[in-house]
Amino acid sequence: MANESRPCPCDIGDRFDYGGRGQEVQVEHIKAYVCKPPAGTDKAVIVIHDIFGWQLPNTRYIADMLATNGYIAICPDFFVGQEAWKPSNDWASFDDWLKTRDAGKIDKEVDAVLKYLKDQCGAKKIGVIGFCWGGAAVQHLMLKNPHLKTGVSLYGVIRRFADKHSLLHPTFFIFGEKDDIIPLEQVTLLEQKLKENCKVDYEVKIYPGQTHGFVHRKREDINPQDKPYIEEGRKDMINWLNKYL
Repeated sequence: MANESRPCPCDIGDRFDYGGRGQEVQVEHIKAYVCKPPAGTDKAVIVIHDIFGWQLPNTRYIADMLATNGYIAICPDFFVGQEAWKPSNDWASFDDWLKTRDAGKIDKEVDAVLKYLKDQCGAKKIGVIGFCWGGAAVQHLMLKNPHLKTGVSLYGVIRRFADKHSLLHPTFFIFGEKDDIIPLEQVTLLEQKLKENCKVDYEVKIYPGQTHGFVHRKREDINPQDKPYIEEGRKDMINWLNKYL
């Protein structure tokens, strides 16, 4: 079980040396990183960052990968100017830090981003993906936002929405078998509750031997034993979006 006094011991993992192909824009009261595909499209994906924030090169790498696959990708600053978590921060202060950054209170920002995507980018079909803190945010949005078509929650912290399972849209849940933060019994319970309550398509997939953050916080070239699962996770994410957008 995860240590409850250190509820999200996220290791930053392999910090990518990556500059990003997109650009930073202002969307109402928030900043956002946007990357567009070479050809025009009406499909877009909102990328919700983890505790390390919207400027983490790893997250921009994934946004750019979505653009390469034909989607307008936007990664807004869901901390709205507040500092992202730093690996050097004291974990004892994590709970207090988290209190002002609630994954269930991002609706105002999402509304602003949806308006921007529709008005400025011509997007008609919009999905969402998120990592860790952002994965929990995806689950929140899949439970309540009617304007999104689908979501992919990557190692989203389950206990944040442990009692809510009536999803509005098809949702794909990605977990690592060796995730210290999300024990497998929580994943099993999630599957059971979805089976009982969920009326839309969903999938819960556990990737063998993988730890928290594996899809975006491990580099396949320096984690050769994990490479097949990193690539599979990314491919599964794209396939799910392709299916429902």
